[in-house]
Amino acid sequence: MIESIKIRNMGVIQEATLNLGAGFTALTGETGAGKTMVLTALNLLLGGRSDSSTIRRGESALFVEGLWQITDGDLTDRISGTGAEIEQGSLIVNRSVSLDGRSRAALGGASVPAATLAEFAEDLVAVHGQSDQIRLRSLTAQRHSLDAFGGAEVSLALEVYQRNYLAYRDLETRLERVRNAGEKDLQRTVFLRSLLAEIDDLKPQQNEIEELLEKINRLSNVEGLRSSAAMAHDAFSSEDSLDAMQLVAVARKAIESSQDPVLVDLAARIREISTLSAEVSADLASFIASLEADPKQLEQMLSRRAELIAFERKYGKSIQELISEQPGYQAELLDLDSSDDQVERLEMQLEAALSQLSLSAGQLSAARKAAASELKERVSQELAQLAMAGATLEISITTLADFESHGNDKIEFLLAAHPGAEPRPLGKGASGGELSRIMLAIELVLASSQLLPTMVFDEVDAGVGGQAAIQLGKRLKKLAESTQVIVVTHLPQVAAFADRQIRVSKEVSGEITSSSVSVLSDQEREIELARMLSGNPDSVVARQHARELLETR
Repeated sequence: MIESIKIRNMGVIQEATLNLGAGFTALTGETGAGKTMVLTALNLLLGGRSDSSTIRRGESALFVEGLWQITDGDLTDRISGTGAEIEQGSLIVNRSVSLDGRSRAALGGASVPAATLAEFAEDLVAVHGQSDQIRLRSLTAQRHSLDAFGGAEVSLALEVYQRNYLAYRDLETRLERVRNAGEKDLQRTVFLRSLLAEIDDLKPQQNEIEELLEKINRLSNVEGLRSSAAMAHDAFSSEDSLDAMQLVAVARKAIESSQDPVLVDLAARIREISTLSAEVSADLASFIASLEADPKQLEQMLSRRAELIAFERKYGKSIQELISEQPGYQAELLDLDSSDDQVERLEMQLEAALSQLSLSAGQLSAARKAAASELKERVSQELAQLAMAGATLEISITTLADFESHGNDKIEFLLAAHPGAEPRPLGKGASGGELSRIMLAIELVLASSQLLPTMVFDEVDAGVGGQAAIQLGKRLKKLAESTQVIVVTHLPQVAAFADRQIRVSKEVSGEITSSSVSVLSDQEREIELARMLSGNPDSVVARQHARELLETR
């Protein structure tokens, strides 16, 4: 919602502040008073093209500032992403234009290009007029609006379709990559197959090389090991003289009967030595018995170790690394494998996914067509109340050749200006006032199904009068229940329905023309409506008619 717009040195406006609010605001005033400058200022705040010719005569630059109240969390995040500051939902937008044509823009205190303002324009304000951007002009916006109007049925059908679409595109991408695997992928496939085949044939074990080295060293030095072990064993169990175990026994016997605490402790330690000596003697005997020269086994171990070392050198990794990475190699090969079996399997999956996608696309189209029928009927009813009896909205839904992320429907809003007329795209074949009323009718119907930005209507009352003008005012009032509505109007029947009325007044002093902007009180509104009715604000009849309009709105 726009809270206020400040204008300085633009056209006939030297300085003015428009304090706006929720609901319906009517902007009135005599021709040439400067109402157009208000829309020009708003256009600048929305990133529109700057023009130094709009700078007030005798001034070097113009300046406009808008204060918005933002309640949409997603929009707040997007705007904050530009570096703008939004304090308690309030966003300040600035734009200045100098005589040399230079333009400067700021969004929430951060300097930004004017194009950045334009990025958020449709989220902030929709201007409907003969030469202004129309919110529903693009086919994308029309599709979004129809889908929003369709509610839960279209939303669910679209969700199912998009899920199937993503699955189909994923399979399509995988199949395409498998079919068109590049030379690099093919080389990698050959390498992985060779590596995994060697691992499978060799069947290496963790720490196998180290264990083989230990066994090889033993088999290569059987005699030396036997001699050393025998000498050690003899020291524990000599037949010719006292052995180590006997000497230990003698030492233990000499002190074990002593009552001295120190000797008692030493005797216990000697008993441990005696036990350990017996164990070592037995282990030495077992080791000597296990030693047996086996040249054939030694040769096999040497050959196995050489194979493992060559395997490590070939791939530049240790046996431990190659074994631990084997599952990853297998998964990568499966992904790269372009065998006929995989291609055939992916083709079958893609065919099934396409069938499912086509089914969900048909269901989405059916839901959209049902929503389009209702939207057409309701908008056509609104047009009949806006002095466009016989005009109908047509919604064309045709099938696209390809599936897209939003479905395979081309959706276009068309207008048949009268019975028998050929439906034409919005914006073609209609006057500015008719176009504004068409947009109003569509927005009135869509207001119940989606969050709308601030709506600004210019020339919406062109060619309208009498009872149709009253109906126009009522419908603008109704739209204002859902969103902020600002209308530039010459019709008192329309202005009377506004929640507030802002008058742009022109004052001429010599060669200098200035305009002022003011929010009217109830009495001032009566005077302004009388002026709009008869051209004479002091006319008793016009004043009475103005009061009736205000009382019956």
